[in-house]
Order: sequence, then C-alpha cells, then structure tokens
Amino acid sequence: MKRKLYENLLKWKKEHIKMPYMLVGARQTGKTYILEEFCKNEFKNYIYINLDREERIKEIFEKTIKPEEIITNIEALLNIDINIENTIIFLDEIQVSERAISSLKYFCESEKEYKIVCAGSLLGVKINRFKSSFPVGKVWIEYLYPMDFEEFLEAIGEEKLIKIIEESYKNMMPMVEPLHEKALKLYYDYICIGGMPAAIINYIKNDKNIIKFDDEINQMIITSYIADMAKYTENIESIRNSKIYNSIPAQLGKENKKFKYSLVEKSARAREYESSLDWLISSNMILKCDGIKLPKSPLKAYTDNNFKIYLSDIGLLRVLSKINVNEIITNRNMLYKGVLTENYVAEILYSKSRELYYWQLDSGKYEVDFLINVDGDIIPIEVKASDNTTSKSLNYYVQRYKPKYSIRISSKNFGFSNNIKSIPLYATHLI
Repeated sequence: MKRKLYENLLKWKKEHIKMPYMLVGARQTGKTYILEEFCKNEFKNYIYINLDREERIKEIFEKTIKPEEIITNIEALLNIDINIENTIIFLDEIQVSERAISSLKYFCESEKEYKIVCAGSLLGVKINRFKSSFPVGKVWIEYLYPMDFEEFLEAIGEEKLIKIIEESYKNMMPMVEPLHEKALKLYYDYICIGGMPAAIINYIKNDKNIIKFDDEINQMIITSYIADMAKYTENIESIRNSKIYNSIPAQLGKENKKFKYSLVEKSARAREYESSLDWLISSNMILKCDGIKLPKSPLKAYTDNNFKIYLSDIGLLRVLSKINVNEIITNRNMLYKGVLTENYVAEILYSKSRELYYWQLDSGKYEVDFLINVDGDIIPIEVKASDNTTSKSLNYYVQRYKPKYSIRISSKNFGFSNNIKSIPLYATHLI
C-alpha cells in the first residue's frame, strides 16, 4: 500500500544517502513493508537482515563496529559478495543491538558510500535510553505512524474523492452533499478499523463491509504491544506499562480527560509511574497532549503540569475500549464516539509536529481541545463528533485571546464564517 513517507525516502536517496536512514514507529505501522518496497524498487541489489532473528550477525556487531570489518564478516558468514556501489542493506529490528546502532556513525563517516536503512519496533525507547553515545547528527531519523484517512482512501481506490476533498479544503467551499455523505461514511468506517495496514487490508478483503471487519486483527496488535512491554522491560515496569495502557479508555471516557494516576491504580503516585509513561510515549504506543496556561508562541514554554494521553491508533482504542462497530455506525454510543473522534484528531496533528497541546481555564469551566502554531499564530481547534457545533469554550477563548481565526472539526461540510473554518472530520489531515 502506498505511504506518503515514500517521498521522504526518495529525498533521502537523492540528498542524504551517505547518512544511514532510521525509521522509528510503533509495531505494525508498516515500517518493514515500506522499507522493503523502497529497497527493492530503488536499488539494483538489496540485503535484508533481521537482527532479532540473525543472532550470528548480531554477534558480528558485538565484535566490531568498523564498517569494512562488518561488511567483510557478513560476506563470509552468508557466502555472498556485497557491491556497496549498488547495494542497500536493511537492518531490521536494530533496537536489539546497541552496538549496531553505534556502528551507524562509522558507516556515515566512512569514505565509502555505504547505503544503510534500519528500523525497529521500539527504537524510540532505545534512543531515549541509549547507554552509549547515540550517533546524533549521523543518522537520518523519520517517524512512521498508522495510515491516515487520506492514505486509507488511496488504499481502497478512492483517489477521485481525495482530489475533491483537497480542492474543497483549498477553497473552503462545501462539497456536493452526496460526496460529503460518502466521505463521512468512509470516515466512520475508518475510525472503527483504524490506520494499521493489516486492519485496512482486512477491511478491503471483506469487500469494504465494516460489519464483516475482524476485530481480532487489532486485538492481536494490542497483544503484541503488551508482549513487547514484558519482553523489553523489567517485570515491575512491564506491569506498570500495561496498567497505564489499559487505563486509557477510562482516562478518555471521563468528562475532564486530564490524565489521573489514580485511574491507573488507586494508590498510584506520579514518581512511581513516570518512567513507564515515558517508555510508552517513546515507544509511540501513546501520545501525550500537554496543557497550556497561556496560548502564546512557543507553546512549549507555557505548559503546566496537566496533560492528556491518547492512543496511537483509533482502531486500537475502539477495540481496547470494547466498543462494538455497530455502536459507532448507528450512533448508539455518542459519548464514546466523541472520545474516538478526539483521539483521531490527536493522531493526525501529532503525526505532523510530534507535539500536542490543549488549553483549559484553571477552573476547568472552559477547554479548547487542541492548539496549533501556524506561522507564529496560535490557532484553537475544537472537535465535534457530530454536526452540533455549539461551544461556550471556543466562544470564550475567542473573546479572551482574539486568535487570527479558529478551526472547528465536525461532521459539517466545509465553510468559513464568523472567522471560524469549518473542516469536516474526513479532511483533518489537510490542516
């Protein structure tokens, strides 16, 4: 399936190929697939090495991190010739070998033009907890997230609809109603299945009938996440990681979505769980949204101690919350449909800037779902799951801070009135 990141890979090949490429992302987001496609399509020769499976090759990195010796040893071990002029090497699951990561610096600095790409399920955690000297400035790092709604549309063959949505967004003009309704219907399918490639493939195989979608796909991904927590952390941290992860539906289901350690465990204290929270954020399994005291640039300078936590994928959140597909498509659970919608917007915004912020008055009476920085202007974003766009909080915020304009994401069609851009839920990726 086509991913937007492919264009970035082509840019790396053209402009930065001497610098090893590292793709970071949660498990099952498609890292291996996109790098394999890139290696096969763009290079004459390609060598794939999974360091989690190839213990013998992992041992080579333990003995030396000199590029020439590494390549010579791999050639001898696999009985192959590696022509570095036209061969790219893909080191998958590189997080299992800190020495392999350290070697990337020397591949970058070598006079020879080695071509190296690498990926790993928990690279974010490995980078944050690197015991040696991480090769800063010697590795081209990018992040892969679940497929967004536009990538979903392309995967199911709706390229014409993509173009019309883009044109309507550009001109802030409503789409014709039948197309608007079609896009909304597909959006509701998307928030049920999420953006994991395996889930989207299952949807396609079932004739794009959301009722036939197999929830077991996303349940298996959640199970693999829990397994990673046990495999790559100490026992007590593993338990705390899974408790935080499993508490997210309850965290988001309450009226005030501010993260509370007491929902993880009654007696939980921040100092006991901070390390686990950082692990989950670094792993890209969860997304952190910081509270803002004052909506000024740079937003990071005005954060307070409050924050929200979202799941990395909307389909995983629905399954983890044990919400049936029928509850979403028939509007029988509007409360949690709102939670899923907010999480969906969080995913999209995070994939663009790797930062999330929201604003709340100290009293908690008023709250704006998200704030973004657009060319130095702080723009408030309000999220609605339906076409009910009444909002005291956004009105209060506008009167108090007078933003250049505001954005309201809802099931309503495109429009721009009262200095508020109305953006349909299915066009969030264009913001």
